[in-house]
Amino acid sequence: MRYRKVFHFPKNRLYRMGALLLGCIVLLVMAGVDPVLADPDSDMLRRIRARISAETNALLAGASREELEDVAAFYTLRNERRAWTHAGGWTDAGRDAIACITSASRDGLEPERYHLARLLALEMSFRNAASRSEPPFDWDVVLTHGLTRLLRHLAYGRVHPDRIDDQWFAPKPVDRDIASLAAGAADSGRVREVIDALLPTHPGYARLREALVSYRNIQRSGGWPIVPSGEAIRPGESDARIPTVRRRLSVTDGPMSASSKNPDVYDTALVNAVKRFQKRHGIADDGVLGPKTIQAMNVPVETRIQQILLNLERWRWLGQDWGMRHIAVNIADYSLEAVESGKAVLNMRVVVGQTYRRTPVFSERLRYIVLNPYWNVPKKIAVEDKLPLIKKDPGYLIRNRIHVFSARGDENGPEINPYTIDWSKLHADYFPYRLKQDPGDRNALGRIKFLLPNKYAIFLHDSPQRQLFQRTVRGYSSGCIRLEKPVDLAVEVLKNAPEWNRERILSTIQSGITTVIPVREPIMVHLLYWTAWVDEQGVVNFREDIYDRDRPLWIALQDAGTGTSDPKSISMGELVVKPDPS
Repeated sequence: MRYRKVFHFPKNRLYRMGALLLGCIVLLVMAGVDPVLADPDSDMLRRIRARISAETNALLAGASREELEDVAAFYTLRNERRAWTHAGGWTDAGRDAIACITSASRDGLEPERYHLARLLALEMSFRNAASRSEPPFDWDVVLTHGLTRLLRHLAYGRVHPDRIDDQWFAPKPVDRDIASLAAGAADSGRVREVIDALLPTHPGYARLREALVSYRNIQRSGGWPIVPSGEAIRPGESDARIPTVRRRLSVTDGPMSASSKNPDVYDTALVNAVKRFQKRHGIADDGVLGPKTIQAMNVPVETRIQQILLNLERWRWLGQDWGMRHIAVNIADYSLEAVESGKAVLNMRVVVGQTYRRTPVFSERLRYIVLNPYWNVPKKIAVEDKLPLIKKDPGYLIRNRIHVFSARGDENGPEINPYTIDWSKLHADYFPYRLKQDPGDRNALGRIKFLLPNKYAIFLHDSPQRQLFQRTVRGYSSGCIRLEKPVDLAVEVLKNAPEWNRERILSTIQSGITTVIPVREPIMVHLLYWTAWVDEQGVVNFREDIYDRDRPLWIALQDAGTGTSDPKSISMGELVVKPDPS
């Protein structure tokens, strides 16, 4: 398999977007409308605009309509009274709010987006002033906008996922009244508590925040050395690059030294360290220093930090309550874990959708388990995958116990003999048939299906293609999740239903009888997408962006709140690679 580099976002598109934005602003100005606080329906915004300087208006130029509504609602709640300043400058609550903005970088957010420099400059000018009258109202508005924007970003994320990913349908966070939260923080002085209450409560978020601190420290220390490319190095061999590999891993995996007198020998201690590195980067952990492993070692620390920032943003897109018992699939890692009370009780490999039939991100409750399921072949799969095989040999249907029915008639209508159909005349736009496969060893769903009714026709199921679970890259399905250990998952899901123990599940499968088992406990299934995370053991993991979801998110984050971007600053790094389909 060859690899190609991910290049920069096309400049011409950014220029067109910038030109369009500039044109809109020019039209607003020509019409006599202030593009900053332009909301003719809001008397409060007009009154605020009248009380602040042109400089402050310009500072708020990047505010969204939602943010401006937050500011207006905040001062409506306070009857236009100041919240953060008094005759001596900032109130205690104001200083706490500025401190929270300063520490926003811990959550992967940039304090400058919340006007930190301007706030500090205002205070400096106040200290240097000959007479210290009450600070201008501008101070209050700038801090109010900075804080409410920060609260909004923590509550919902900086960008809306559905604007950059048409297959991201995860439940959104609960609605928050940002203005009320900010007003409550100002009145009580408990700004930090209000902010902390908005952070994702899942321990995975806190662990990823810690990883961000660690990798930023590595960045400040100069990153890690580049390992020269070359022939693969196997355990026990000698190579002049081994000392560099040892130094590279010492940066992220702890100090290590050569166990032999010859530092060029690829010794057992280093082999074990390489295997750990391979495992946490989704590479076959064979200990061989091949091109893929060395390439992963050479990804710059800046790119790894970007991955962490992107996945912190994804955490903010999710709801807080995942369920006491739930099933989480990481699509990018081809893995599943069943969780109870915050602890993983079952792990397994999975097969996910191919790049052209991507598995969507969403959550749904598990409703049924079906043993010995039939497979009603989706039309897309029937015409794109099955029809070419049937045209070559209609006997394919009989060998695989696939039956043909009219798509126009009753669901229980008579079966049609496949040899009476002229398959050569059928195509994607004309396929008036429905295909249904019997239960059994050849069934594409295997022997178990886990139903979570959803509009995407996605479910979890067994698979007769067991060999695929031994591969490192497992994007082979048409979108559904194929399970390495389906019986184990059924036992786990039904463990509080004593009538369905492992023995009965296996005996029912052996009988061949299609059996539907209702799942009475509320167990949610979350199909997620993480390219960076920290596991329960504190190990930082990175994965390839198999669906190219990181790059558009990174571009959107650079654009958010600025209106323009430098294309050179939004590359995910030249060392981020994607499989070449050829």
